Amino acid sequence: ESLELAYKVNAIILDKTGTITKGEAVVTDLVWEDSTNNQLHESILLSLEKHSEHPLAEAVVKKLGEQNSQNVLITDFGSITGKGVQGKFDGDSFSVGSEKWIEQSDIRISDLLQIRANQFAVDAKTVIYFSDEKNVLAILAIADVIKDSSKKAIADLKNIGLEVYMITGDHEKTASAIAKDAGIDRYFAEVLPLEKAKYVRELQAQGKIVAMVGDGINDSEALAQADVSIAMGKGTDIAMDVAKITLMKSDLEHILGAIKLSKATVATIRQNLFWAFIYNLIGIPIAAGALYPFFGFTLDPMIAGTAMAMSSVSVVSNSLRLKNQKL
Repeated sequence: ESLELAYKVNAIILDKTGTITKGEAVVTDLVWEDSTNNQLHESILLSLEKHSEHPLAEAVVKKLGEQNSQNVLITDFGSITGKGVQGKFDGDSFSVGSEKWIEQSDIRISDLLQIRANQFAVDAKTVIYFSDEKNVLAILAIADVIKDSSKKAIADLKNIGLEVYMITGDHEKTASAIAKDAGIDRYFAEVLPLEKAKYVRELQAQGKIVAMVGDGINDSEALAQADVSIAMGKGTDIAMDVAKITLMKSDLEHILGAIKLSKATVATIRQNLFWAFIYNLIGIPIAAGALYPFFGFTLDPMIAGTAMAMSSVSVVSNSLRLKNQKL
């Protein structure tokens, strides 16, 4: 079904992390509000992120692990999808999350940290915030490099007439910088995982045939909603299970190959139908004696059987040509 529909796709949504980018996040900067008591706060931050399942948390754990930070006991741990994590240490509450969550929680951020956060966003870095109940204690800048092949693949998709969109939970400024670097004109930023499918539906409501490309658990609902769903080969099992097409390699260039294969498959189906109908439209009347009153000609059963066999052989042979299709 997907191979029959993929060639009709005119809009494609690409998840950012792990799809356009390598998905290997690295903490490039860690800026503290106050230089005192950092060792304890580093331990709290490390312990919170060790409980988190978000991909960016791994980068934080790796960074603080290199600094030999120690674990502490976190109680009342909680995770809010698309926003962050929170927990308590020694009765005090701490959280790690997005700027949106900080704003919604009325947590204060100093002018110094805000200026640095804005600069990180301009540099296409994702910024996460570590805070107590009242104030942001530190900000972390995390970078995820665009894959070497992504820019060319996106340009190729645009060249065949597709509208290319990027979707991400990143801050608007970060998303804008990455989209510009990748050559994407349209993007959706600060999108929660449950909202991704909404943007697919919006494009479908405009009459577009939409393909969704993703690799994570948070992409599964959008993949299920899309007309054509494509999972990256190194993605999560649930993404590959939901998607109708799975790329053998996590490389966007293979999407163009899938579309070319779709066009070739549909063309082959139409050719096969044509030849099958031609054989029958010509052969059945002759076998029924349509030419006998005019020419005294009847179709020998052996010839009819051979003709039917040749019909099948021609269809199978035509289909086998797909093996030689250059994608």
